[in-house]
Amino acid sequence: MKSSNGKIRDSEASAWSRMVTSESEWPDKEEFLDVIYWMRQVLGIFVGFVWGIIPLTGIVGLALFCGINAGIIYIYFNMFQKVDEEEYGGPWELTKEGFMASFAGFLVTWTIIYSGLHFSDQDLQLQHIPTS
Repeated sequence: MKSSNGKIRDSEASAWSRMVTSESEWPDKEEFLDVIYWMRQVLGIFVGFVWGIIPLTGIVGLALFCGINAGIIYIYFNMFQKVDEEEYGGPWELTKEGFMASFAGFLVTWTIIYSGLHFSDQDLQLQHIPTS
C-alpha cells in the first residue's frame, strides 16, 4: 500500500523482498504465514489453468495438485527460507496453511477452463431417449 505521500511503506517492500530472498528473517510470524497463504492461492489458480488446458481429469489431477501444492510450499519454507518449523507448530502446520482455500480456487479454475475449452454445445445438450 502507498502512504499519504505516495511512497510504498517499508514493511510491505520488505515483505516482498524477504519473500524472494533466501533465508530471510521473519520477525512477524503472521507475515510469513500470509506469504505462504498467498503463494498457495496463486499456485492453486495457476495449476487449475494448466490442468484445464492440458486436459487432465479425475483422481490423477487431484492427486497431482495435492502433491505439487504441498511439495512446492514445503520446499519453499524448508529449503529456500529455512525457517524453524517448530516456531510455527511443525512442518504440518506450515504445509496445510491455506490449503483448502487453494484447493477451492484450483477446482473452480480447473472446472471453468476445462469446460470452456473441451466441451461443445452438443456435449452440454441432453440426449433425447426414444420411448417405445
